[in-house]
Amino acid sequence: MFGEIEGTGFEVLDPRFGSCFVGHARVERLWTGGRWHEGPAWFAPGRYLVWSDIPNNRMMRWDETSGAVSVFRQPANNSNGNTVDRQGRLVSCEHLMRRVTRTEFDGSVTVIADRFEGKRFNSPNDVVVSSDGAIWFTDPSYGIMHDYEGEYGEEEIGGCHVYRADLASGKVARVADDFAKPNGLAFSPDETLLYVADTGASHLPDGPRHIRRFKVGDDGRLSDGEVFATCTNGMFDGFRVDTKGRLWCSAGDGVHCHDPDGTLIGKVHIPEAVSNLTFGGPRRNRLFITATTSLYAVYVTANGSTLG
Repeated sequence: MFGEIEGTGFEVLDPRFGSCFVGHARVERLWTGGRWHEGPAWFAPGRYLVWSDIPNNRMMRWDETSGAVSVFRQPANNSNGNTVDRQGRLVSCEHLMRRVTRTEFDGSVTVIADRFEGKRFNSPNDVVVSSDGAIWFTDPSYGIMHDYEGEYGEEEIGGCHVYRADLASGKVARVADDFAKPNGLAFSPDETLLYVADTGASHLPDGPRHIRRFKVGDDGRLSDGEVFATCTNGMFDGFRVDTKGRLWCSAGDGVHCHDPDGTLIGKVHIPEAVSNLTFGGPRRNRLFITATTSLYAVYVTANGSTLG
């Protein structure tokens, strides 16, 4: 626990990153034994983390009070991204059922969205919740491309887009339709900006491997969509934003930290490809990292935004 795991550590690329961590802090490996871990979500009242192990069709649970790891749900419909809504309920993207769901306090499951204009989604991937309760999610085709992370199927919608589900009206709107493979997404702390990753390079020669930044209008509409940052190692998948507006992004060699101006200021090295991350702990200053087969964590001086 107290040593330094080979292949981990902080790399300062810009002096601004020096204030983001404590010098003696170390990356810890909390658990290993999965196939492709994704979608970590922190439940503050219970002091536990839930995440997806997509190929094993299960969701796992890590207990902060004891360090114990157990199966939270199996089968889990090849769940991918997860988050917690404003009431503390689990919201999940399910590859297998091609839908976004919410787990109620009694354990029952409510379908938030499974179709757009009468056609099934591809395989919802990642999800965030805005302060008005709306559910925002991405819908690439990874879960229907083969049977490893879902079930082989055809695209009914004819593209990979970003959506917003208004729970008050029950309507689902397509808010962005110019992505190759939209993936992770997160709001700025004031919700005026929405960041969305595009991992099109996973299957397209010279495809995108960047994060775009959109302005969010009062009506929920997006505008602009400029490239915020391009990944320098692998691809950006999931990411989260801290209270200072910095983006902590998954990458091939760990976690990349980008200043609000887009500059890559530093890295947290992880010896496996990172898929996603979230802030947790009582002060939201512990970074939980899902990376291929393992779950990692490290304390930082940043505090995660409560959005998402």
